[in-house]
Amino acid sequence: MASSNGLASLGPDGAKAAAHALSLPADAYGNDERLEAMWAMKAYNHAEVYFNLISSVDPKFLKLTKMDDEIYASFKETFKHLDLKLLDPDDLKSAEAKEKWRPFCNQYEGQVEDFNYGTLLRLDSGKDYTDENTIFTTRIQFFAVEIARNREGFNDAVFSSRSSKS
Repeated sequence: MASSNGLASLGPDGAKAAAHALSLPADAYGNDERLEAMWAMKAYNHAEVYFNLISSVDPKFLKLTKMDDEIYASFKETFKHLDLKLLDPDDLKSAEAKEKWRPFCNQYEGQVEDFNYGTLLRLDSGKDYTDENTIFTTRIQFFAVEIARNREGFNDAVFSSRSSKS
């Protein structure tokens, strides 16, 4: 994953203003292109940190939230047949999928910080974040899928390929 300057390129005052802007509720804004760019940068930075983490630490030992066990159990009960190796965007974004995801996600409001923030998720668990391999989801969808991938060994290929190059 290519590195970016992130909020640091804005300088201390700009980074502080951006961080404050990103902490406000979404309904405080219209369609502000600068804000959308900041959100995209924040999502990209999160994805970069996560991919570097699963590339350098055995994913089965990672704990992503304080509620990993509960999230995993609920996810496996609700989405028994979801293909974790290669996600189909329709399983996340179709009208039918949204009806199933909405109650799953909302149960974590107030329990998982930033549960509904926009986050990037890889479609193919064995590959890096690229335009073709990335979808925009909520943070709790990201946590649910990645906790399951880590526990079930789907992220092992990323860890193995990076650690063998070291």
